[in-house]
Amino acid sequence: MFAEPAMHTPSPINGDDGAPGFGIYLHWPFCAAKCPYCDFNSHVRHDRPDQARFAKAFASELAAMREETGPREVTSVFIGGGTPSLMEVETVATILEAANRVYSLPAGIEITMEANPQSAEAGRFASYREAGVNRLSLGVQSLIDTDLRFLGRLHDVAEARAAIELARQTFPRLSFDLIYARPGQTMEGWAAELNAAIDLAADHLSLYQLTIEDGTAFKRLYDAKKFRLPEEGLAADLYAITQDITAERGLPAYEVSNHAVPGAESRHNLTYWRYGEYVGVGPGAHGRFRFEDGRRVTMAERHPERWLEMVEESGAGTAEIEQLTDYEQADEMLLMGLRLTEGLDLARYEAIAGRDLAPERLSLLIDEGFVEPLGNSRVRATRAGMVVLDAVVADLAA
Repeated sequence: MFAEPAMHTPSPINGDDGAPGFGIYLHWPFCAAKCPYCDFNSHVRHDRPDQARFAKAFASELAAMREETGPREVTSVFIGGGTPSLMEVETVATILEAANRVYSLPAGIEITMEANPQSAEAGRFASYREAGVNRLSLGVQSLIDTDLRFLGRLHDVAEARAAIELARQTFPRLSFDLIYARPGQTMEGWAAELNAAIDLAADHLSLYQLTIEDGTAFKRLYDAKKFRLPEEGLAADLYAITQDITAERGLPAYEVSNHAVPGAESRHNLTYWRYGEYVGVGPGAHGRFRFEDGRRVTMAERHPERWLEMVEESGAGTAEIEQLTDYEQADEMLLMGLRLTEGLDLARYEAIAGRDLAPERLSLLIDEGFVEPLGNSRVRATRAGMVVLDAVVADLAA
């Protein structure tokens, strides 16, 4: 374990100075069961993976990424999945020690780990904290048992509440996820559930509308008309009441789906949305970092065992490398930046794109109430613009 101050208030742990930052994303691909809505690179294995072997491979790929990026000041580490809380404590410690060894992690930086509320996994919380994790992200998804079963979750509400309480006692910072706009959900029902969640919350909530993704079990069921999502108007109303309640309760939105006590925003996710740089390590992980001749995108082999063999043979499991053009980078930055309440940094956008942000279209969107300026340096989507954000981005990127 590497040195770190024992406890902090949210702002010092966050360490957010407004800069895009440089993050490390570590992807653990294994799950106990595949959720029907999930299109992430996650895999169920009936035979337990060789965790010591995988941990060694993570260390090797971290070293390979360090050779590519050169020395960087890391601002956050995120262990995602899959289900990272299926990892043994020794696995987490080994991987974090490797990250510290090759990148010299600053003391006190945000180190987030995703976890599920099942009792067996929650029993390891204290040990994960000792290994260096200082922020936990719990996949709660609902506070209604019947909806948890619909969503394919393996925990119940009692386990979720117990895990939240234990996490609050163990980690300086905590976030948990909920999915709304579920079949049959009403405005009154969601308002009650959201208020109950805020009563339990520490400093951060991620609140996602249910979407139907290609290749998922929900996509097949939805196409077969086994269930229906709320109508578009109701979904918009559910989004609006989400913004109102979280703001009133002291966790305003800082991004389309993320809400935090001011100072407790996710430093790692801000790196993505501010179009910072990061390395991705593990099966299916993506990285985006600046190379000598432009921003480089790396995409790892998705199949866990093939990735493992590739790393053992060559030191890295990279399956694809892409060089982004200036226009491609600008479009990515636009897509990310307009998700943020702080908005898009116009000067940085123009430096990357080599051009202004479509002045005529921008003026039209401002007049129509979908975008608003923040002084002379930033623009952001309004609440109306957030509801149709894909269309706003497409219009500005055209």
